[in-house]
Amino acid sequence: MIRVLLADDEHLIRGALAQMLELEDDLTVVAQAATGDDALAACRLDAPDVAVLDLQMPGLDGLEVAERIHREQPGVACMIVTSHGRPGHLKRALAVGVRGFLPKTTSAVTLAEVVRTVHAGGRHVDPELAAEAIAAGDSPLTPREADVLEAAADGAPVDRVAGRVHLSPGTVRNYLSTAAAKLGAANRHEAVATARRMGWIS
Repeated sequence: MIRVLLADDEHLIRGALAQMLELEDDLTVVAQAATGDDALAACRLDAPDVAVLDLQMPGLDGLEVAERIHREQPGVACMIVTSHGRPGHLKRALAVGVRGFLPKTTSAVTLAEVVRTVHAGGRHVDPELAAEAIAAGDSPLTPREADVLEAAADGAPVDRVAGRVHLSPGTVRNYLSTAAAKLGAANRHEAVATARRMGWIS
């Protein structure tokens, strides 16, 4: 019997996924969680074989949870199921050890098969998401540029952003200007929108 942890902050979706998986003779849902922190706690407590994680959850997101599980409990296979399948998200997921990456539009049959695949040591990435990731290429932003752009995403003044990232206002302006130029954006707001759409920042 394959033991499954389900983590999704949308109760209806989580409940529906649990019901679908419980119909399979070889799968059982041993824990459910609505936040990233709860998912991590449930994983430590219930020792599932496979963790099916929503990408965007309150607290820790699915990728952060997957990274910690991979580090703390490498025997647990992690999958991401998301309605936000951006190219950058897929690349980050693979980098932190995620073994399955699927859109929420996936059928119950496919979801169950992918759970079995990752439990057996295999990988599965939705073909459409994989094609988009390859076409998009790698992020042109350096890690520091991405950090500064993310810190500025709420439209805060440069001085406040500088405090968040522990840099001088002048350095922050330079990073924002460079990031916007690399992304072909007219200003930092357009740059944030582009980077988010591609999954290069959260």
